[in-house]
Amino acid sequence: MGGVVSTPRDEAGGAEEHGEHLLGVFVGERAQDLSSPFWHKLLSLSVSFHWPEETVNQACAALVQNNRHTAHLAKLLIHLGWSLQEIASASPGTHITAVKVINATQFLRVVLQYFLRHAKGDAIGEAFTLHLNDFDAEFIHLPKGKLSVPSMVLPALLSFIGSSDINPNSYLLQLELVNLLLVMMSTQLYSGPAEGPESALVGPFVRKLLLSYIARLPIPSEAVYHASLLKGKQIGVFRKMSSAAASVLMLPYYTYSYLVSPTAGSNISKFPLADNSLHLLLVLNHYGKSLVDASLDTVVELSRDDATAGLDASLYPSNPFRQALESARDTDFDLVDIVENGQGSSVVKIPFAALYDRIGMCLSDDSSILLLYSLVHGNPAFLEYVLVRTDLDTLLMPVLEMLYNAPRRSANQIYMLLIILLILSQDSSFNASIHKLLLPGVSWYKERLLPQISLGSLMVVILIRTVKYNLSRLRDVFLHTNCLAILANMAPHMHQLNAYASQRLVSLFDMLARKYARLTDDAITRISALKSGQVEGMEVPDDMPTELHIYTDFLRIVLEIINAILTYALPRNPEVIYALLHRQELFQPFRDHPRFYELLENVYTVLDFFNVRMDDQQMDKEWSVERVLQLIVTTARSWRGDGMKTFTQLRFTYEEELHPEEFFVPYVWQLVVSHSGIQWDLEAISLFQARPNNEIADTIDKLTISTS
Repeated sequence: MGGVVSTPRDEAGGAEEHGEHLLGVFVGERAQDLSSPFWHKLLSLSVSFHWPEETVNQACAALVQNNRHTAHLAKLLIHLGWSLQEIASASPGTHITAVKVINATQFLRVVLQYFLRHAKGDAIGEAFTLHLNDFDAEFIHLPKGKLSVPSMVLPALLSFIGSSDINPNSYLLQLELVNLLLVMMSTQLYSGPAEGPESALVGPFVRKLLLSYIARLPIPSEAVYHASLLKGKQIGVFRKMSSAAASVLMLPYYTYSYLVSPTAGSNISKFPLADNSLHLLLVLNHYGKSLVDASLDTVVELSRDDATAGLDASLYPSNPFRQALESARDTDFDLVDIVENGQGSSVVKIPFAALYDRIGMCLSDDSSILLLYSLVHGNPAFLEYVLVRTDLDTLLMPVLEMLYNAPRRSANQIYMLLIILLILSQDSSFNASIHKLLLPGVSWYKERLLPQISLGSLMVVILIRTVKYNLSRLRDVFLHTNCLAILANMAPHMHQLNAYASQRLVSLFDMLARKYARLTDDAITRISALKSGQVEGMEVPDDMPTELHIYTDFLRIVLEIINAILTYALPRNPEVIYALLHRQELFQPFRDHPRFYELLENVYTVLDFFNVRMDDQQMDKEWSVERVLQLIVTTARSWRGDGMKTFTQLRFTYEEELHPEEFFVPYVWQLVVSHSGIQWDLEAISLFQARPNNEIADTIDKLTISTS
């Protein structure tokens, strides 16, 4: 076994030799009974010793090979469960059991990472199945035979995390348990989904993960954080374990020689428990294609063929973690209705105010964006809470700032932020509220000063800016459609849109019209050249008609947006009328277009109405901006909408795609691998290549246009 010591050493020898001996027995060929004092000695290790990475890999390989007949991995998991029960029932200040939990968790995490990378087929399930002999069966008071260890231990893990307080004394203990669960779920990284944990105790567990995220406690200053969070440091894994065990408990009588402080410039989170609690929640919420029920042994694989065949989804068990997150309620909510509906104490109760504020402060982080998406899309109670908040800028300003800085953001972030805005814009009260909330200024907007701008006007400006950026850089149809869909939902409720936002709205039509004109001219030129035989071998690109059709649709949506403002909110938006009058020549080339002429009839009805009033008021004085605006405001009072055609109001709604896990699972695991602080074997990961980022629009979701 290479550097692994497999022969007994004298107890009087140094602590390092004794530790190596115990670890050698753990990975060795001789099976240790569950009742053996060996387990207490192994898990009570408290001194530091250094094994090179190669030696650790050799030890893990030996354990994988010998575990078939020693079942040490399953036995270690059982002892972890027992240690968790001990510490939960122990009196305050009992530290030795906590050391055992830390060591057991660290041992399991290191070995599991190796095991999950190299295990094939049913080897994972077999590794955690213990065949109880007479002695072990009598010791744990269970019948002789096969025992599924995870079904026995996972409830203890979930229960311990769900019931433990979050404080400096338990910080690293909780973090190690969360990290262990992340590793246990990482079969998705290497070989696809596996059996999920059981649903009992899920509610308190999900609640505690959310509370950890809300609390966002930093690493306790008294505790030295173990070296596994240091990227690029190739140090002995088991040496990290003992440092973590000692530092979490801050015991002066435990001596250890390897303490690590974060180095300058290293990519280490200052809030690892909060971050990894959220990572774990997202992993469980978007857990693959396996739909797990209340028992660990039942896993239903829902294939694409089954889903598209129209089978009743109610026949398949659902994800209990997603159910817990989507059914969460505010702690200040009146629980009478919940009890009457039979939900009672199973409902996860979270302080929505604190969660709302925390998400707003952390929205520059992908994980917080995904959490916000999961809540506004899946949890009606939280969505309703957001919509009635009077300080919507707490959430929207970080979102708009990130869209403003789109070149420095990932495509994933941009898509998710736009989807969140689309979901919110489906509510009429939201669209009305954002135009009533005035901002004193927008410090991060550099092109011009925006004093006393409404949140709604700023949202219009940023969405149009995003379209412009996409037109010049990304050229993504999905992004265009999403931005225009949000604007269309907002349009009937726009109120006092400011001058800059109104100008940008008209310039949006101009920008898309010029793109449409270029595509049309190119197509005509190519077709004419082919017909006349001037150019041999020239072909019209296959996507030319498709692109023309797409931009025709975009132009029509913009005209629908303008029509909605003119139909439902004209008197409240004099700056929009001014912007249309100022650039009315833009619409002339499209006046006879079969897709646009009906909509443009309405636009010209409004333009003609105000042009006539301006002609009647023509004097020797030149028209100033202020004078024109004053006339528009005065004239709008007499506007009755005569001659306007009423079109069915265009509304866009968001629907999650049939198989959203194809996007979310790789996305979430990319975040875990990049930011969890756990060292992963990047070369062994097969999940990320399955769905490149530039194919997100084809996999994540779809827009449904409703004419209701």
